[in-house]
Amino acid sequence: MSEDILTSVEFQMSLLMFVALAGYLLAYSINQSAVVGIIIAGVIVGPSLLGLVTYTDFVSSLAHLGAVVLLFTIGLEFELKDITKPKYLVVALAGILIPWVGGYFVAEAFGFESNSSIFIGTAATATSIAITANVLEEMGKLQTKAARAIMGAAIIDDILALLALTISEQLVTGSLQSLTILAGLGKAVAFLVIGAIPVRVLLRRVMLWFDDTKVARKFPQSIFIFAMMIAFLYSIGAEAAGLSPVVGSFLAGIAFASMELKQGAIFRRGAEHLKIIFASIFFISLGVLLDAHVIDGRIIVFILALTAVAAATKIIGCGLPARLFGYNMKDSAIIGVGMMPRGEVAMIVALIGLSKGWIQQDTYAALVTMSLLTTIIPPLLLRNWLFKSRKN
Repeated sequence: MSEDILTSVEFQMSLLMFVALAGYLLAYSINQSAVVGIIIAGVIVGPSLLGLVTYTDFVSSLAHLGAVVLLFTIGLEFELKDITKPKYLVVALAGILIPWVGGYFVAEAFGFESNSSIFIGTAATATSIAITANVLEEMGKLQTKAARAIMGAAIIDDILALLALTISEQLVTGSLQSLTILAGLGKAVAFLVIGAIPVRVLLRRVMLWFDDTKVARKFPQSIFIFAMMIAFLYSIGAEAAGLSPVVGSFLAGIAFASMELKQGAIFRRGAEHLKIIFASIFFISLGVLLDAHVIDGRIIVFILALTAVAAATKIIGCGLPARLFGYNMKDSAIIGVGMMPRGEVAMIVALIGLSKGWIQQDTYAALVTMSLLTTIIPPLLLRNWLFKSRKN
């Protein structure tokens, strides 16, 4: 096979899709989460092993698109009241501060410079809402108390992680400004409030009206098309407010949750099918992003230490407040483990640090590996231990 074919976009995407969808089937056949199977498949075909696929801008763009679609379908399972409780703010805040401090001191202990340590701590704060949400949906556990706490805290976590990144960048450059931080917070909160309440009410009315038009009756798929337009519109709004686009698509899904639509079955089925395709690209891209060749013995020890601290600080930082708010031990553990995946969020933070020269290539690889490990471990714990004996 010629080099031109191997590097063509068509070959790369076809191979990615084949391997990713095969990962779905393999994971299901051994009763494991698709997330785990697809990420491992990405590691195999990526630079770490076979080197058949590289993490290009095109793959990155499709992966982010997949996350947007995934979170829209997850949002369809929630009502706004499920994720807007004050206690979720406390869980999210503790789940940001404790990992930030933990990541910083681990880096300091390994002799990293202060600027690098600050950024390593920042990468440890992130939570990838897409990973846990997909696992919970696979297991039919999205409506449990613990799942609602995870989703509510993860939305707030996204805002706080944004603030942590802003503060870190200003600390490293010596230009810390409270007005900049407050402005960023204000934009994020304004988007959430406006998007979650008045715009949501308006969209529901428009959707119900459109569902009863001649166009919708003649072309039932138009309901699905309209809903996806709104999902991407919300994603645009979220990114403009400095948030992750997946937060916007999740809110769009919530806007259409529990709606009695005449074409509702077609609408939901379309969203589910689209999710399978694009979410698989998102998950496999996480594995492709890793290049294990730049990791040496010293970095391996650092990765193990950082991963252990990253996991423990999320479990303690989110699980302990949950326990104080009255959740039982198992639900508190589920919340802590559910907030553990760093996923693409930590990888983006690491890429920013690398591009600005605040961390080196081996440190970047360490953060990507930590992110990958904290993404793979939670589905295994949730499926094989924490939810194994639960009846609901």
